[in-house]
Amino acid sequence: MKLHTIHTGNFKLDGGAMFGVVPKVIWNKLNPADENNLCNWAMRCLLVETDNRRILIDCGIGNKQSEKFFGYYYLNGEQSLELSLKQAGFEPADITDVLLTHLHFDHCGGAVRKNQEGTLVPTFPNAVYHTGEEHWKHANNPNPRERASFLPENFVPLLETGVLNLLQNGDQLAAGFKIRMVNGHTMGMAIPQILAGGKELIYCADLIPSHQHIPVHYTMGYDIEPLVVMHEKEKLYNEEINNNRLYYFEHDPDMECATIEKIEAGSKATFRLKLKGSLSDFIN
Repeated sequence: MKLHTIHTGNFKLDGGAMFGVVPKVIWNKLNPADENNLCNWAMRCLLVETDNRRILIDCGIGNKQSEKFFGYYYLNGEQSLELSLKQAGFEPADITDVLLTHLHFDHCGGAVRKNQEGTLVPTFPNAVYHTGEEHWKHANNPNPRERASFLPENFVPLLETGVLNLLQNGDQLAAGFKIRMVNGHTMGMAIPQILAGGKELIYCADLIPSHQHIPVHYTMGYDIEPLVVMHEKEKLYNEEINNNRLYYFEHDPDMECATIEKIEAGSKATFRLKLKGSLSDFIN
């Protein structure tokens, strides 16, 4: 199994929204905001080569939306989905599977593109697209709070072209590639758990968007159930044995992945960053 980091560019989001009830005087030291209270974030995807398959996890914001839409998010950086794939030695036609952890626009916008006729078509012509069945139902009948994050043009064409496969909690997408469903950030978000290079890699998606969100109580204003997020993070951390789990951060502007350690403090336990680095520091 080989893993490739796929950078799709950066965007900006409100710092308060990204850190929830954590005071700005604290989070602003972690990811300093600009004059508009916006912090810069990555859209970092992952390509997994295994058993003659090339599985892409998430695909960034894409490029088919309007200039007005992109104007809200201040896209920046030199990387793009197409460029990063090319740098890894692949073309869109080489991708056999696309796993969409969830259908918020910054995770699935690159799944669909406009062709020369302006028709919406799958970006990866030879791929099967996977997402959670429960999440699919949720995204197509969203609550008012999340509605603006679910753009039908990003995912409905996948159903219409017959390339969509719906997953359940615990499904194996490939050998050593298990799907874990969580419900705090959005209903039925898929968290890949991948065995590679003697490590178990957790693709954190929006459960732990950056290393700055490692503390259990650091949740986002975007989370639909922040207390559930806290429980899901703590459960994930407590499962770890032998310090063999690697956490891969989709939105961290600087850090690709890290290990986490548990610190016992009397009757309580806290979790914090142990080792940080890039994917190549730990795997391959």
